[in-house]
Amino acid sequence: MGLYEQLIHVLNFMAPAWGLALFCAICARGMTRLGLPRAAWRVRTQVWVNGVLGVAVLLAGLLLWGVDGKMATWGALVLASGTCQWLMCQAWRR
Repeated sequence: MGLYEQLIHVLNFMAPAWGLALFCAICARGMTRLGLPRAAWRVRTQVWVNGVLGVAVLLAGLLLWGVDGKMATWGALVLASGTCQWLMCQAWRR
């Protein structure tokens, strides 16, 4: 496998984490109309924090089970990203 293929594999491994991070930040911005407090952090910072956390969760799942794409890892990714976004929006103060 060449360098190009390895790069594609790494980017495809990280894509769900970064996609979910972007989705969480954009949805949180839109939820301010429904009563969710507006995050004090900028959207770009929220995406970075959620993206790095998501990649860490995916790496932990890969190291724990030895394979990529287990449903438990995906569930942990969603739970971690949602919890992180909830904390950044300070929704517990509501």
